[in-house]
Amino acid sequence: MTTPEIKVFANLEELSGQAARLFEGLAKSRARPKKIFSVALSGGSTPKRLYEMLAGSRRQIPWDRIHFFQVDERCVPPDHPESNYKMIRAALLDYASIPPLNFHRIVAEDPDRDAAARQYAQEMAQVLSPVDAQWPQLDLIFLGMGSDGHTASLFPGSPALDERVLWVRPNFSQRLGSFRLTLTYPVLNAAAHVVFLVAGADKAETLRDVLKGPPRLSPLPAQGVQPAGGRLRWFVDQAAARLLAH
Repeated sequence: MTTPEIKVFANLEELSGQAARLFEGLAKSRARPKKIFSVALSGGSTPKRLYEMLAGSRRQIPWDRIHFFQVDERCVPPDHPESNYKMIRAALLDYASIPPLNFHRIVAEDPDRDAAARQYAQEMAQVLSPVDAQWPQLDLIFLGMGSDGHTASLFPGSPALDERVLWVRPNFSQRLGSFRLTLTYPVLNAAAHVVFLVAGADKAETLRDVLKGPPRLSPLPAQGVQPAGGRLRWFVDQAAARLLAH
């Protein structure tokens, strides 16, 4: 079982700043000539400030050698208010010098959700070129966690928790009554670096249970993220960490 590194920050601003510095450092060390740096971005409210910081960074970031993927997407058009892509575009893509072909969007509005999932897996394979019979290895994945313990679009009790074959698949949230497309555990756990960004007092009890409680994958999907050969970090603010023993 992967031992997580837990870092507590005063607030979301400090948390986001440290995540931005981590991104910049990894990008510079891994994005070399003839080698890309691959990153998967989450939606939601918590990572938005990180994306804004990266967009406004004065440091030299090798955007032309960085390829971005989505962790998950709601099954809505890309201009819909709930679209993760819309948030990422408004916070990052519209301001940073990222080549359009370097961002790989999940076409979750396709009514054939299984076909959309297959297409996205094929796109990942083309960019990441995994060795036969191996999972694609992303260099960095930013994840969030909901107050119900979900991460990506892996919800408590949902079918995708048991997925061990597909890289990307549709998943239905009973609580939300809607479908989403999501990366699966095998892809998340093949990454070199996984960073959870968690902020807010409403997540304190769940964060304590995920990090300190017994394994309970069905009610706490975030516990299923255990990179096999990578590093797992939790960047949390003081409000979310209030029930953790420091």
